[in-house]
Amino acid sequence: MKIVKFYTTKAGDSPVEEFIDSLSAKQAQKVVWVLKLFEDLDFVPSQYFKKLTNTDDIWEVRIQLGNNIFRILGFLEGDQIILLTNGFVKKSQKTPKGEVEIAGKRKKEYESRGDE
Repeated sequence: MKIVKFYTTKAGDSPVEEFIDSLSAKQAQKVVWVLKLFEDLDFVPSQYFKKLTNTDDIWEVRIQLGNNIFRILGFLEGDQIILLTNGFVKKSQKTPKGEVEIAGKRKKEYESRGDE
């Protein structure tokens, strides 16, 4: 069981909340259902959560609804917290490098702030 948190900018914006808000009600419902798995299960299957290789410990939450594939990137903070940094609609096999870079930058910025 883990705690899911959303990264917020210094200005107080939450990119992941904004991403979820941009989805249809059905899509957002599926995203929330997958995120709830993190809070309810001790072990989340790799179908829903996977570490990205060749990154600074960036993980992806994996959501699929019909032909739509969504990803939310983030990192682990200690043993109990998953901090999600950015979400996007996946349109190709590979996770876009730019999205991974955003997650990495937000991770570094978050860690430098010393947020809890």
